[in-house]
Amino acid sequence: MENPSTSKVVLLACGSFNPITNMHLRMFELARDHLEDTGQYSVIKGIISPVGDAYEKKGLIEACHRVEMARLATESTGWITVDSWECQQSEWMETVKVVRHHYEELLAAEYNKDDVDTVQYAKKRRIEENSFESSDHHRKRDGLQLMLLCGADVLESFGIPKLWKNEDISEIVGRYGVVCITRSGSDPQKFINQSDDLWKYRKNIYIVHEWVSNDISATHVRRALRRGRSVRYLLPDSVIRYIQEHSLYSAESEQKNAHVILAPYQRYSDASTS
Repeated sequence: MENPSTSKVVLLACGSFNPITNMHLRMFELARDHLEDTGQYSVIKGIISPVGDAYEKKGLIEACHRVEMARLATESTGWITVDSWECQQSEWMETVKVVRHHYEELLAAEYNKDDVDTVQYAKKRRIEENSFESSDHHRKRDGLQLMLLCGADVLESFGIPKLWKNEDISEIVGRYGVVCITRSGSDPQKFINQSDDLWKYRKNIYIVHEWVSNDISATHVRRALRRGRSVRYLLPDSVIRYIQEHSLYSAESEQKNAHVILAPYQRYSDASTS
């Protein structure tokens, strides 16, 4: 049974998932345990949203394969789902737009379930859109919340020029909240302390320590696959079979987009010169 004193949370992970690894799945488990241990939250769902091909990252294989591998990987989880909305868009979508989309979808489903009239729903949405500056997930206990789930590398990427817009960072962290999983050698607390933007919303950032050292990365996995090495126990067996059946990840695929500028740099560089 749901505890009425806790706030329901949905975790959203955005990224390449190229390919999805056991560590990607492990992040959801760690985040759920951490949030529920506070006694303030009940995690009801996890969503994986693979980035679209228009992101144009080096070595990024087609979204259709990445989505299917993620679906295979989550078949037995019971609470983590895969959503293809982001990767079906014709252009690269900023993460903040993906977060907004999923939050609106969740709210709409919640209001439809409770049969609340659409005028009241629209009014509440306007209030929320205008009030995220003062939001505090430690105080907000009613309703449904969406939090961005990421690794420490993503959090630290907030500081890379022209990769993120400051207003997007403020909205993601200030309005929704972030659950950050540490990795070996990372120090997200130090990064938060050094960033005025993140420090402002530090109460909305949940740092989760992974005490069992796990350095699985998709980059390392792709390298092993290119070299014909085993990746068993790094990926779900169903994902390994899919990769083998479709002959994914080769020296040729790793060179895809090698000479293309990453979509955020293209967009934000153009904006700064216009």
